[in-house]
Amino acid sequence: MKIFITGISTDVGKTISAAIVVEALEADYWKPIQAGDLDNSDSHKVKSQVSNSKSQFHLNAYKLNTPASPHLAAEIDGIKIDLKQIAEPETKNHLVIEGAGGIFVPLNDKDLIIDLIRPDYKIIVVSRHYLGSINHTLLTIEAIRNRGFEVAGIIFSGSENKSTENLILNKTGIKCIGRIDEEPYFDQNVIREYADLFRDNLLDL
Repeated sequence: MKIFITGISTDVGKTISAAIVVEALEADYWKPIQAGDLDNSDSHKVKSQVSNSKSQFHLNAYKLNTPASPHLAAEIDGIKIDLKQIAEPETKNHLVIEGAGGIFVPLNDKDLIIDLIRPDYKIIVVSRHYLGSINHTLLTIEAIRNRGFEVAGIIFSGSENKSTENLILNKTGIKCIGRIDEEPYFDQNVIREYADLFRDNLLDL
């Protein structure tokens, strides 16, 4: 499988979700575009939280110095992101691809994160409850569907809100892969526990 993980906004739990999915499937991991925090990037974080020996961590296509929208971070670095230069890594393993921010985050003056998605990708949306998150989640799913793709599953992250979660699932008919609670910390043991909980639902995608 090739699984593309996106979120309804920034800082909603995409990287933790990616680590769990990577661990559950012993999959490879790839973040095409990293903007900012290059010494402690999302690739570093996922690698530090995964304990299996099978997963491989592929190099970013673009490493940008500024923690900002990729189009702006690239402009500050004096470059322009070119989709033709973003080559999916070759692997015979499952591949988890982590986006940057939400699906309409701009890469340049015409391309968006959603333009990285290919027809064979299974898309997982990470949703976190906050005021406005229902709207953001439904808009994200509708935008993905309007591009001709389907969402394979949802991961809920953060404090549980049953009313919000049930409404989103009922409105969309999308499968819940699992939920990630507000943990005091995440390490390899915690990631492994969630991986065990999520594995069957992931294998059914």
